[in-house]
Amino acid sequence: MNRYTKIIGLTGTIYVKEFVKIKHHKNKVRDINEDTVAKVFKNGDAEVTVYFEETDTEIFIDAFTDQETIKKYLGKKFI
Repeated sequence: MNRYTKIIGLTGTIYVKEFVKIKHHKNKVRDINEDTVAKVFKNGDAEVTVYFEETDTEIFIDAFTDQETIKKYLGKKFI
């Protein structure tokens, strides 16, 4: 299961994924294209955490979440 994070801030939104490395190395955090996340999410193989920088709140979204919630926080590409 792939885990992605959508960060919503004042300057816009980005999708990131944390890649787990060997125990003596730091984990890498990389920017991911929105189309890539949408493709994996449609296959039912992804979980997206929506993080709001201003309010410091998080919303967890997966394939079993209500369609209206997915459309509200992620967009039409993810339905």
